[in-house]
Amino acid sequence: MNNIDKRNRVRRNTLKTLALGAGTLAAPALMLKTAHAQSRAVKIGFVSPQTGQIAAFGEADKFVLDGVRAALGKGITIAGKQFPVEIIYKDSQSNPNRAAEVTNQLINNDKCDIILGTSTSDTVNPVASQCELAGVPCVTSDNPWQAYFFGRKGDPKKGFEWTYHFFWGFDTAAEVLMNLWDSVPTNKVVGALFSNDPDGIAANEGLPGAFKSRGFTVANQGIYTMTSNDFSAQIGALRKANAEIVVGLFTPPAFATFWTQCGQQGFRPKVASPIKAMLFPSAVETLGARGAGLTTEVWWSPSHPFKSGLTNQTARQICDDYTKATKRQWTQPLGFKHATLEVAIDVLKRAKALTPAAIRDAIVATNYQSLVGPIQWKTGPVKNVCLTPLVGGQWKPGKQFKYDLHIVNNLTAKNIPLGSKMEPLKS
Repeated sequence: MNNIDKRNRVRRNTLKTLALGAGTLAAPALMLKTAHAQSRAVKIGFVSPQTGQIAAFGEADKFVLDGVRAALGKGITIAGKQFPVEIIYKDSQSNPNRAAEVTNQLINNDKCDIILGTSTSDTVNPVASQCELAGVPCVTSDNPWQAYFFGRKGDPKKGFEWTYHFFWGFDTAAEVLMNLWDSVPTNKVVGALFSNDPDGIAANEGLPGAFKSRGFTVANQGIYTMTSNDFSAQIGALRKANAEIVVGLFTPPAFATFWTQCGQQGFRPKVASPIKAMLFPSAVETLGARGAGLTTEVWWSPSHPFKSGLTNQTARQICDDYTKATKRQWTQPLGFKHATLEVAIDVLKRAKALTPAAIRDAIVATNYQSLVGPIQWKTGPVKNVCLTPLVGGQWKPGKQFKYDLHIVNNLTAKNIPLGSKMEPLKS
């Protein structure tokens, strides 16, 4: 072999060695890239009160999360690609500052693709506001829409860019309450008082005028301090006005204090409709025999004729499964927690890309049948609001549990069946 052949052979061997080396180096990089692609999860942040004074709103959270995670299985398809889904749950502790803090964690640390918030202005408003500032898609529920929208200084001409909400409003609540009151004989004198928080302030601004417009006389005691444990002045004024109907906006503990003091002071109206306070069986049971006959707004129940678009379960089936799994009675937020997650998953499935703008556009285009009814943001009262149905209910002695919530007036949503007739409180 001459020197030229030797040099050519050495050159060819060297090139092969370099090629093999390059392949060896490239393989781990390719593996890392593939592993990264497989590990990219779609992240849903979910903020709700698990502890604190409105913890009852979060009672069903674990059950709902477990069921939704099971239904998702290996993940969802977005723009033709399969992604695992990670739901990151944060406790607002019933505190607006904490709700804002954990939302910022979901945005900045967890890098969530979409964030959800539920359960009164104390959680919903700070969650939505932080998402709006950061440009993160957000869906919220379980807060009267006026408290959500105007409580965040929303402009009906502009609306918000990133934050969307579904629930009923105080205007519908007023109609439901008056329908309840008109179904029993009273003197049509309404005693009112409202909590000093965004929900109570919004209710105080809108409800008394609505009641007056339909012929009720209103003895409005206005806003009370959230930490108040003495309602003697308000009760005295309601007795003086001869109010046979009482309405107000309370947390469950605040109403328990108020209602106990009403009994102690001999004030016994014919109807009591504490907004927000009597949504939960546990809140009614703490009142003992005086819980029977209280009336409340009903946003969701086993009787609601809707199915989950995610699991195909009816409202009744979800409630039955909840009772079987927890040994507890169904509770109204159960349906809305489930629906909020359903809507988020539907939005992600329809997004044309896994980007904030594409997810936001998918929210705007929503037309979804959820466990709480149809969800779409094309025809709301303002840009970012979708309305859900509301009917009137009354707590009555139960069979399996101490009290059952009966739907006793459905004039605002006749597709939701009645359970029984409204009855005045027993003195």
